[in-house]
Amino acid sequence: MGMDIFSFQLWSDYVLFLKGVEAVGSYAENQRITAVRRVYQRGIINPMINIERLWQEYCNYEQGINPIIAKKMMDDRSRGYMIAKRTAKEYEAVTKGLNRNNPSIPPTGTMEESKQIELWKKYINWEKENPLRTEDQTLITKRVMFAYEQCLLCLGHHPDVWYEAALYLETSSKNFAEKGDMNNAKVFSDEAAAIYERAISSLMKKNMLIYFAYADFEEGRMKYEKVHNIYKRLIAVEDVDPTLVFIQYMKFTRRAEGIKSARGVFKKAREDNRTKYHVFVVAALMEYYCSKDQQIAFKIFELGLKKYGDIPDFVLAYIDYLSHLNEDNNTRVLFERVLTSGSLPPAKSGEVWSHFEDFESTCGDLASILKIEKRRLTTFKEEYKDREAALLVDRYRYLDLFPCSQAELKALGYKDLLRKHTVVTTTVTPSMAVDESQSQQEEEATPENKKTEFPRPDLDQMLPYKPRAFAPPGSHPVPGGVFPLPPAAAQVLTKMPPPVCFQGPFVRVDDLMKLIAECHIPEIALVDPVQNGVNSNADDASDADKATKRKRAGNKGDDSDEEDEEMAAPVHDIYRSRQQKRVR
Repeated sequence: MGMDIFSFQLWSDYVLFLKGVEAVGSYAENQRITAVRRVYQRGIINPMINIERLWQEYCNYEQGINPIIAKKMMDDRSRGYMIAKRTAKEYEAVTKGLNRNNPSIPPTGTMEESKQIELWKKYINWEKENPLRTEDQTLITKRVMFAYEQCLLCLGHHPDVWYEAALYLETSSKNFAEKGDMNNAKVFSDEAAAIYERAISSLMKKNMLIYFAYADFEEGRMKYEKVHNIYKRLIAVEDVDPTLVFIQYMKFTRRAEGIKSARGVFKKAREDNRTKYHVFVVAALMEYYCSKDQQIAFKIFELGLKKYGDIPDFVLAYIDYLSHLNEDNNTRVLFERVLTSGSLPPAKSGEVWSHFEDFESTCGDLASILKIEKRRLTTFKEEYKDREAALLVDRYRYLDLFPCSQAELKALGYKDLLRKHTVVTTTVTPSMAVDESQSQQEEEATPENKKTEFPRPDLDQMLPYKPRAFAPPGSHPVPGGVFPLPPAAAQVLTKMPPPVCFQGPFVRVDDLMKLIAECHIPEIALVDPVQNGVNSNADDASDADKATKRKRAGNKGDDSDEEDEEMAAPVHDIYRSRQQKRVR
C-alpha cells in the first residue's frame, strides 16, 4: 500500500506512530531516531501526492535532531525526492481518465470498457519503462506488480490481465536467474504460481485458458505432479466441457511421460460422457504421428465411427486421415459405408457427398463422377430440383476457383445450396468450408450487394450532437446541441467578419419587432380640393416641379451638403407666382 499515489496519509501516520513510541535510555532513543529516519527516507522517494509535505517534515526532523549533519542528509536525498516528485506529476498525466471505482464484472465489449482497458495497459506499460530511473530490479518488479494488482481490482474477469501479470513475474524470475540471483528468482517464480492459483481459485475458476497456462508454467518448472492436479481440478468442474481439457491433458502426458500415459488419459476421456468426438481424432492422430502405428490409429477411428457415425465432422476427419495414407480403396469403402449405412442422416450428408465427388474427380474416372452426381441428385431431389447445373459447379471448382462469376453462382442458386450443405467445423477445416467463407466474402464485396434493399432515412438533415454550454452568436440552440446552419447561410457567414468586430450598438430584436407591431401611423389626405371641376393648383404644381428639376440638373456637379437637404417647393409660393406673371 505504500506505493500508492494516495499513500501520503499512511506514511505520515506511520511516522507519527514511530515518534510516539516510548524510548527509555539513549540506545532506545537512537533506535527510534533511526527507525523514523528510515521511514522518512523510504517515503520521500515514493511518488505520491503531497510528497512536498513529507519532504518538509523530513527536513524539519533532521534539523531538530542535528543541524550539523542535516544539510548533508538532505543533499544526499534531494535527488531521489526530485525524481519522485517528477514521477508523481507524470503519474497523474498517465492515469488521467482512469476510473478505479469500476466494479469487476465479466467482459461486456462496450466502448467505455475498451477505453478503461487501454488506460490500464498504458499505466502498466509506463511502470515497466522504469519512470523512477532506478537500477533496483526488485523495486521495478514490485511497482509493476502493484499496477497489475490495482488493475485486477477492476478487470478481474479478464483472463489476459491474470496471464500477463504471471508472465511478467516469470520473466523477472528468469532475468534474476541469469544474473545469478537465485533467491529473487525463486521468490518471483513462486509469486507467479501464486497468481495462477489465485486466479483459478476465484474469478477464473472455469476459465480453461488460465488453467492451461498454469499447467504449462508448472511443467516448465518440472513439477509434473502439480500439473496432473491442475488438469484433474478442471475436469472435476461439472458445467465445463472437458473435451479440450482431455486433449491438452493427453498432449502433456505424451510430452512428459510418453505415449502410454496419454493412452491412459484417452481411456478416462472415453469413459466421460461429456466428451465429444474430438478426443478420438486427437488420439488417433497422436498414435499415427508419435508412435508411427497406423493400425492403432485405424482402430481408434473405427471405434469413434461406431459412436459418432452421425456427426459429419468426425466422418470428414476420418476421410482426411485415409486420404493422407494414399489408400484409395479404403477411402472409397469408407465413403460407401457412411453414405449407405443410414447412420448419417441425409440432411447432414451434403458435405460428405461433396468430398466424395472431389475424391472421385481426383482419383477416379468420368463414369464414377457421373455416377456420384446421379446418386447425389437422387438424395437431394428436392434441393436440386431445377438446379441440376449447380452440380456442374462442384465438379469443376477447385478450392476458391469457380467456373462461374459470383453473380452467375447466385443466379444458379449455388450459394443457397452451399450454405445448406456446409457444416461449420472446429477440428477439421474442409475445403468446402474454406470455399464458402471466401466466396461469401467476395459476394459481400460485390457492388450488387451494396445496394440498399430497404428505403433508408436521409441522414443529412439529422441534428448532430454538439453540446454547448453557451451557444455561439447566430446559432440556433436546441436541447442537446446546436442546430447547423444551411449550407448557403454557412457560406455567407464565412465571408462576413467575425462577431467580435461589431462593438455596438446592440438592438434587442424582440423589443424592436414588438414596437413596430404596436406602432400606429396616422393617415394623411393626399388629394387637393377641386373647385368647379378644375384643380387650381395643378398648373402651379407642374410649374414648380419643372423648376425644381431644372435646379437639380443645374446643381448636379455641386458637392454642397444642401443637396441632400433640398425639399420640394410649396404649392402657394407667392414669389414664384409673380415670376411666372412677368414671363407672360
